[in-house]
Amino acid sequence: MTQFRTQPVLEIASETQCLEGWEAIASHLAHALSVTHKTVTVCVLELYHGVDADECAINLEAALHPAYVIRTEHLFKEESEIRQLVAPDVTDDRVFGHMTRLVIDDFLDPVKCAEARARIAALAHGLVLVIGMGASRIPHTTDMLIYGDMPRWEIQQRMRQGRIDNLGIRNRNEPDTMLLYKQCYFVDWRVCDRLKQELMERWEYVLDTTQPNHPKLAAAAVIDSALRAALTRPFSLVPFFDPGPWGGQWMKKVCGLDTSKENYAWCFNCVPEENSILFSINGIRIELPALDLVFAHPRELLGDAVYDRFGAEFPIRFDFLDTIGGGNLSLQVHPLTEYIRDKFGMAYTQDESYYIVDARAGATVYLGLREGIDPGEMLAALARAESGERAFDAERYVQSWPASAHDHFLIPAGTIHCSGRDCMVLEISATPYIFTFKLWDWGRMGLDGRPRPIHIAHGRAVIQWDRSTSWIRDECVNRIELLGTGDGWSEEKTGLHEREFIETRRHRFTKKVLHDTEGTVNVLCLVGGSEAVVESPRHAFDPFIVRYAETFIVPAAVGPYTITPCGSSSADNECVTIKAFVRSGQ
Repeated sequence: MTQFRTQPVLEIASETQCLEGWEAIASHLAHALSVTHKTVTVCVLELYHGVDADECAINLEAALHPAYVIRTEHLFKEESEIRQLVAPDVTDDRVFGHMTRLVIDDFLDPVKCAEARARIAALAHGLVLVIGMGASRIPHTTDMLIYGDMPRWEIQQRMRQGRIDNLGIRNRNEPDTMLLYKQCYFVDWRVCDRLKQELMERWEYVLDTTQPNHPKLAAAAVIDSALRAALTRPFSLVPFFDPGPWGGQWMKKVCGLDTSKENYAWCFNCVPEENSILFSINGIRIELPALDLVFAHPRELLGDAVYDRFGAEFPIRFDFLDTIGGGNLSLQVHPLTEYIRDKFGMAYTQDESYYIVDARAGATVYLGLREGIDPGEMLAALARAESGERAFDAERYVQSWPASAHDHFLIPAGTIHCSGRDCMVLEISATPYIFTFKLWDWGRMGLDGRPRPIHIAHGRAVIQWDRSTSWIRDECVNRIELLGTGDGWSEEKTGLHEREFIETRRHRFTKKVLHDTEGTVNVLCLVGGSEAVVESPRHAFDPFIVRYAETFIVPAAVGPYTITPCGSSSADNECVTIKAFVRSGQ
């Protein structure tokens, strides 16, 4: 089987060379600052949350010899004041908070900032270097604005290593990293994203420090050219993999992962909020958050209709859940739209589906309730299980269904569900991905040795008790409709549920198949066959090879494209793709 790519790269040619390493970067910046011929020059390095300010400051100070250095962490409000400021959004729940409306100015102390500005104004000669989150807010005028960016997956790794604090708070040694992540999700990243979107038109350079002590610098025009190039072609994000208490063994083999690891539970292969996009610009690799593309060019990426509904937000999520050789996922339910809006400040909820990529004999999916169960009795049983009094008898209350490769289970919000062991699931869902109310977790501990959070109270408020066996059979299990056939291909509608805004289409093909974005972003995964090639009928982009289990995005701006079996798939072997897009009129 053709090797899955864990580091997909977009090759970009540029007349402007990117820079690699602190020595080359500092030398270039020193020259660029010197040509301003000003007696006082102000250079601002604005940082996204998670960028190592110490690494940046040590290396730039040593090379640029600034007359005055301002580190913004010294200009924040007192920690006690910030904790009070964020408390309504952070809440006292271990997992859930409320989407903040705060901005970076809310964290900065106006008196300290005014004093810093006065010191800049009093300087007679030399370079002022301002570094940190909120740095762009400090000087009245700026001669050079550099933006230090960071993908969220790397931030999470640094968080687990005890290297990152939350915004304005010294808490990197917090033993429960789930609390740090929660504050990032609901507060820190929202604050930084708002500032980033404001600065994208103004920054002159982008600094990539994803690899510690191996920075890359590119001019803003080069980065924008690379992002614009991505809009004209299919591309894949950099997938990331994570273990879990129920994780399996399938991805180790198929994705070529480290076999010494106990398991891999998740692969996040199209979650632009957290995935990165990797460019090779004249041979130098620049890794950026995929969100930069969403923020910079949302209409071209998403299409007018999707952008008008969701704004600069990517609403489709693809990820893998591997339980082959593992265990059951937690029994869970997702909030209804009204509930997620009222309780958490989110505009839409996590409707989803399970597309079964592979399964062992006897694999099952839990979906919906058994006929005639008593809600009060079931909730009481869940409460007893949570207290440790008695294990929850899932088979008594929840319907299980046999699962085979290429089955598709639809899971509108409010429906109890979980993948059973021995399934390889492609989860296709809307993007609010942390809003899972676990009801029962089979008595397991998390990998951190702590009990995994259970949210029966939230679940009670959203479970749709009428979604029992007959409703699920009619509405959610293999609702597959043949839409058309041709020479060597067929197209089927497989979901999602009519309550959900995502549509999915499955194509089976041994010959070339014509697709068209029709003005809306497409997300696809090759779920059958070893290799296929995506091409433009108008030769608008170079052929793009996709391999088994790889996910790729086709921007709305691309328009028509074809997919054809190639490599070992081309000898009359069938390929299968599953495609998702936002339904028109929803």
